Formats: sequence, C-alpha cells, structure tokens
Amino acid sequence: MKNTTETPKFTGYQKFVVAILALLQFTIILDFMVISPLGDILMKTLDMSTSNFGLVVSGYAFSAGASGLLAAGFADKYDRKKLLVFFYIGFIVGTLFCALSQNFWMLLVARIVTGFFGGVIGSISLAIVTDLFALNQRGRVMGFIQMSFAVSQIIGIPIGIYFANLWGWHSAFIMVVIIASLILFAIISKLRPVDAHLALQSDKSALLHLWHTVKNRNYRISFSTVALLSVGGFMLQPFGSAYLINNLGITQEQLPIVFLSTGLAVLIIMPIVGKLSDKINKMTLFGIGSVISITMIMIYTNLGITPLWQVIAYNMILFAGVMSRIVPSQAINTAIPDMADRGAYMAITSSMQQIAGGIAAVAAGQIVYQHTKTSPLENYNILGYVIACISLLSIFLMARVNRIAEHKKAQTQMPIEPITDLA
Repeated sequence: MKNTTETPKFTGYQKFVVAILALLQFTIILDFMVISPLGDILMKTLDMSTSNFGLVVSGYAFSAGASGLLAAGFADKYDRKKLLVFFYIGFIVGTLFCALSQNFWMLLVARIVTGFFGGVIGSISLAIVTDLFALNQRGRVMGFIQMSFAVSQIIGIPIGIYFANLWGWHSAFIMVVIIASLILFAIISKLRPVDAHLALQSDKSALLHLWHTVKNRNYRISFSTVALLSVGGFMLQPFGSAYLINNLGITQEQLPIVFLSTGLAVLIIMPIVGKLSDKINKMTLFGIGSVISITMIMIYTNLGITPLWQVIAYNMILFAGVMSRIVPSQAINTAIPDMADRGAYMAITSSMQQIAGGIAAVAAGQIVYQHTKTSPLENYNILGYVIACISLLSIFLMARVNRIAEHKKAQTQMPIEPITDLA
C-alpha cells in the first residue's frame, strides 16, 4: 500500500545534519566492522583462540549495552549535541587505546572502553533524527546514514586492511582516530543545540525516567524485537574474514576486493531502499529483505572453496538483503517513542541490541572452532541455520511493532512534524 502523504524536502541545515551523522556513523561502524577483517591477523598475531576472539567482539557489545542502560535515564535531560560530543570524545580515546594494545588482554580492555562510549552514539544520533525530521522523511534519512556502512566497506575497511598488511593491524585503528577527530571538530563548530525536548521534561529523577520508559509495554515489545534483529549480524560477522580465508580460499590480499565490492552493492541499493521505505509499506520491504537474507545465509554458510567472483556475488546479494531489513525496521522503530522519551528509548534500544549481540558473539565463538590456526572453521554452517530461524521469527515480531506504530500514527491523525527552526 502506498503512502500518499507528500514527502517534504530537506532544508539546507537538515542536509548538513544528515551528512555529519552519516560521517559520524561511518567511524563507529568502521571501528566495529574492521575487527572482523582483521580477525584472522589478530588471532594469529596475538595467539587468540576463536573463543577469545569472540570475547573481544562481545566485550565491546556488553560494554556498549551497559553504558546505554546507564545513560538512558539521562538521555533526555541534556542537550543531545553535548551528549554526542562527550561520548564521541570517549570513543576516540578508546579507539586510540586499541591501536596501542600489545596483547589479548590489553585489546579486550580497550574494546570495552571503546564500546562504553561508542555504544551510546548511535542512539543519540537516532534521537536527533527523530527530533529534526518528520516521520515521512526518516526512511530517506536512515537510507543515507546507513550508506555509511557501505562507505566503510568501500573505503574504510579495504584501506584499513591495506594499512594493516603494510604497517600492522594497529594502523587501522589509528586511521579511525584521525578521521573521527576531524568529524568531532565539525560537530562542535557547526551542529546547533538539539534541546527542544528539554521543555517537555518533568523534574523526575533519571532513574525514575528510565523506569517510566522500561515499564511501557509497547516500548518493551519493540526493545525485544530490535534486540533479536542484531543477533544474526553478531553471530555471522566476527569470523567473516577467517571463514573467507580458511574455508573459501580467499587470500589476505583479496579481502579488500571482497569488502570493496560488497560496499559498492550496498551503496547503490541504500538510497533506493530509503526512498522505497518512505513510499511503500515498510513492513513489506522488511519482509522482502528478510527472505533474501535467509536464502543467501543458507547458501553462503555451506560453501567450500569458491572462486573469488562467486564469493563477491554472494556477499553483494547477502548484504543487500541485510540492509533492506535495517532501513525499514529503524524507520518503524522511530515512530514508537513519545518525544519526551526518545533519548531514553533509543538508548535502551541500543543497549538491548548490543547485549543481545554480545551474547550472540560469545555463542558463535563457542559453536565455531579451529583445530589449527590455518585449518577451516568448523560448524560455521550451524550459525547459518540458527540465524535463519531467528530471522524468520523476527518477521512476526517486527509485524507486531509495525502495528503499534500504525496505531500510534492513526491516533495522531497526521505525520509527526519536525522541529521547524532549521532554515
């Protein structure tokens, strides 16, 4: 069913906000995603087992989840710009510590620090988007912001791997620190305060605000659904490079080509998905993306030695399906909270994603194993079966969240209007 509401154009300042949030998200995603292609190097260089590497990934996730819950009560009490700057500075410092790590324990602690700060940034960004953009603009906004994933695949990860091959894996994190520092300067100097929500706040304590948000039944349904969506990515992603190298026969030098090609596919499809999300039923789009993802995961996780061009093709289709789920699900999710609760709601949502993802990463590290450092990963196909079942369940749960969003929209009788002082 088409959405007949006219989609308003972006103002000049809104375009700037989209650009800066996309660039910011690029650094967050790059810092998190680069762990996977560096996984094979890290496990060999720092003498880590698959379970230890799973802990490095989950350490970030659990820390991010904990910080999100701690920040949730305060998220609507402050100017969102100030919160963004504070946590982004912490993220940059944590990433620098990652670059300076010399062993497994140092890297684990550094990832925990980075996750503590980086895990909250996504929820603050979503709250800013919800405050500054109308509901029928958010699909396009999410599409552009999620393009940062593609850009990290096209530019960031290949360059990071290239630097790692030349100067060691530490250089990939140094690259993130330099880029993030430049973005931080732009945020401080150009982003306006985002504080209209402060007028709606009561004098209740941060803890009481957190409890008020958690006890909302509709919110809890959405929290659990969004958390489930993250499980698949966290189970499949950590051992992606090790699977490519040890199972599919891709060389370390060919990894940048795989990530570059995947990113190009996502970069092409994301604007299309974003526009479709604002024009057609978001739930329908989510279902289509889920079917594509499930099909490709079942194929991909059961491959043996495979030619490079086929690996590229499978990855392009797989990530196109994954991204086709993310955009409509995030757009639906932004319609759930009231304005006074958005910061807390987004922080808790992010926490549930990270905690569920941390559990998934630990589980993946226990399911997958290697006999030696160069032998194929065992039981990777089992991850595919588990992810497929979870993805099927997520379709039914997301449909429930979508009904809540539609009911809320019907009650308001109009799209949620953006803050107008953006000229």
